[in-house]
Amino acid sequence: MEPVTLTTDRLLLRAVGPDDTEAVFAAAQDPALQRWISQFPSPYLREHAEAFTGRMVPDGWAGDSVFTFGVLLPEGTLVGMLAVTRRGPGAGEVGFWAVREHRGRGYIAEATLAAARWAFTSLGVDRLEWRAEVGNLPSRAVAERAGFTVEGVLRAGVDNKGVRRDCWVGSLLPSDLGLPSTAPYLPARG
Repeated sequence: MEPVTLTTDRLLLRAVGPDDTEAVFAAAQDPALQRWISQFPSPYLREHAEAFTGRMVPDGWAGDSVFTFGVLLPEGTLVGMLAVTRRGPGAGEVGFWAVREHRGRGYIAEATLAAARWAFTSLGVDRLEWRAEVGNLPSRAVAERAGFTVEGVLRAGVDNKGVRRDCWVGSLLPSDLGLPSTAPYLPARG
C-alpha cells in the first residue's frame, strides 16, 4: 500500500522517511521511551533511527503489514509516532509514543482516534488492540482517552528486551466510534 496522510484539527499523520531521522533519533534518547517501548534498543543509536525511517517504515507500508505514522504539528514538529500493525483477518494492533516535550496535550489520543477510524474504514479492521507493559500508566491513559476498553492482563504477554513481562490489553471496535463493522459481532450474554 502507498502511504497515506491523515489529518486532525491539530495534527498531521504521515509516514516518516529519511528527512525525519534526526527528529526520531533525538526523541528516542528519552530514557522513558527506551524503558517502555520494547522495540527500542538501549542505547538507541543513530543507525537505529536510520534503519527505522529508511527501511522499516517504507517496508511496512509496502508489505501492507505495518502502517507507521509520524505524528506532527502542522509546521512539521514531530510530537510522536504511531503504528497500526495487521494481526490477522480483521484484526490490528496500535502502538504509539510521544516526544517528551509534547506529552500531556492529548496529541497521541487524538492521533490514535484518527488512525483507528482509518483502520476501521480503509483496512477492514474490526478489532483494534492496544497492549502495554503493566505499569506504563501514560500509555494506558492515552488508550483510555481514545476509547479503548481495558480487558485485562496477559501474563508474560510482551517481550521487552529479552524479558517476558505482563501486559495490559485493550480493544477498540468500530461500533465504539459509531462505525459499521465488516463482519457481524455477537457479544457474550450471560
